[in-house]
Amino acid sequence: MAVKRMVLEIGMGTDLGGEDWTKAACRAVRDALWHNSLTSADAFGVDRDAMLIEAVIGAGIPAEVDHGKIAAEFPYGKVTVRVEEGGMAIPKEDGSNTILANAAVIVSLDLPEAAI
Repeated sequence: MAVKRMVLEIGMGTDLGGEDWTKAACRAVRDALWHNSLTSADAFGVDRDAMLIEAVIGAGIPAEVDHGKIAAEFPYGKVTVRVEEGGMAIPKEDGSNTILANAAVIVSLDLPEAAI
């Protein structure tokens, strides 16, 4: 068996008023997921729950992102979450920030060598 990357999708999410990095990150993941229909597992006869999913999040304050909430955004698959410093905090006139998080969703399948 060999792990083969099948999908890379990018998303962006914001929290306009609450400065909640988890909310922005969840929205970024949903944005990425809404851009595709993952049929690669079906095409190779692999159960969707066997998909290996890595969610890489860019957030201004990585420690404030709840990994469990990010993982819960995925309806199936074996999910790992990695949060790195990134995103943006855009100052507003009242002293608060509009925040923006990015997500890269990487989907891989563990396939028999003959299927590759």
